[in-house]
Amino acid sequence: MACPENMFFLIGLFMSGVLVCFGRDLIVTMPDRLDGLTGSCVQIPCSFDVPEQHKDTFKSTILPSGVWIKGNPYFGGRPDRVIFNSSKLVNTYQGKITGNMSQKNCTTVFFNVTTNYTDKYYFRIESQPFRATDPDKSVEIDVRDLPSSPIITVSGEVKEGVPVSLNCSAVAPCPEHPPELTWTLRTQFTTGNQLQKNPNQTKSVLSMVTFTPSYLHHEQNITCTAVYPVGTSNKTTEHNMMLNVSFSPKNTSASISPADPVLVGSCVNLTCSSTANPPVTNFTWFKISEGKTTMVASGLSYTLNVTVGNGGLYYCEGRNSHGCGKSNEVQLAIKGQEETVNTMASGIAAGTLGALLLISLISLFVWRRNPRLHDGLERTDNSQGQNSPVGTVCANQATAGEEPEKPAVDQPEEIHYGEIDFSKRQTKETPAAAQDRVQGQESEYAEVNVTGRGAQEPPLNNLDGLYAQVNKTGGC
Repeated sequence: MACPENMFFLIGLFMSGVLVCFGRDLIVTMPDRLDGLTGSCVQIPCSFDVPEQHKDTFKSTILPSGVWIKGNPYFGGRPDRVIFNSSKLVNTYQGKITGNMSQKNCTTVFFNVTTNYTDKYYFRIESQPFRATDPDKSVEIDVRDLPSSPIITVSGEVKEGVPVSLNCSAVAPCPEHPPELTWTLRTQFTTGNQLQKNPNQTKSVLSMVTFTPSYLHHEQNITCTAVYPVGTSNKTTEHNMMLNVSFSPKNTSASISPADPVLVGSCVNLTCSSTANPPVTNFTWFKISEGKTTMVASGLSYTLNVTVGNGGLYYCEGRNSHGCGKSNEVQLAIKGQEETVNTMASGIAAGTLGALLLISLISLFVWRRNPRLHDGLERTDNSQGQNSPVGTVCANQATAGEEPEKPAVDQPEEIHYGEIDFSKRQTKETPAAAQDRVQGQESEYAEVNVTGRGAQEPPLNNLDGLYAQVNKTGGC
């Protein structure tokens, strides 16, 4: 094989009786590095191209063979460096070219690798009449007893209330036996394991979890675990990541020191605290007085010398770039004011109770002084359709046939009720009347209006000059 005439120097070695020139007669594309796992397989993505001046030679090649050289592309005098040749049945490394060489695909798989496989590897084509090696391109294979840890990535900022996706990827050096990925963050929005091709043609497994974070997720550890099947056992590795969630101020609280009532002129310190990410950049203090809210200060703490007008309710607000949070209300009490307030409250309560008691007594007195409210209605109800005589009258009412007492000079006009038995006015009782009396004595009620004050009143049995209204019941 002739070398280009424009090359400034030529280093040649007789390899298998052929002079090899150190030009790029073959252009190979493959990853710079691969990770392997002891006992598993390693797949090397590989493709090649032939320079224009050698394409005709390559086309005439029948059934090109692929060769892998370990450590150094120049194997003259070191045939042990050739660890695999696809044209041979027995090789140092058990493997297989899975790509179609006629289509310039040299992808190769090595089986049951060990830590001794760790090294650089070069690819070569050996076929008549075309033979070439790419000395400028190699792949470094690193075989370990434990698998590489998966990688967790976040798509965008993790912000409270905004859905976010976390991706976990793990290399799959042996695509025939890819790893299985699981999350410690439990959510129903988790995708299954997907085998995907990377830009360098290697394979990896991807799992994605989507959730809506809250401030409770901040600084929470999440883990993605990769389980690799190796023969009849498994090898496990994991990756931990602490979530950094941005959120508005939470658990904002205000405190006052001293908390007990203080004297005028004392020094009082109010302190505000809040949890936020990023931290709170602005604290503001407010006072509530007579139903109005007024901003009184700014800063993490608020110190004041107490005056009479400082008493009242206070609260604070914390704010960052994501929002604000309001604290609880704290009471600044001043000694002397609370006794006044308590005294006023006690006086109002006592006055109200006294007023209610006085109204009750007045109502009872009026009710007792006006017996018509309760006695008159009761006697009227008792007389309806009853044959028994009325046995009770008012205390100041005269009975029939007796002279009533004289009313007091200043006593107000009263209405008296009396029971008058007209059977006593009859001089002779007829048999029919006697029979009626036996069946039931009839009673008549009269309403007597006593108009004279301080004068002798006529007896009830003298009806001349007496203003009376007689209400006859029972058919009388």
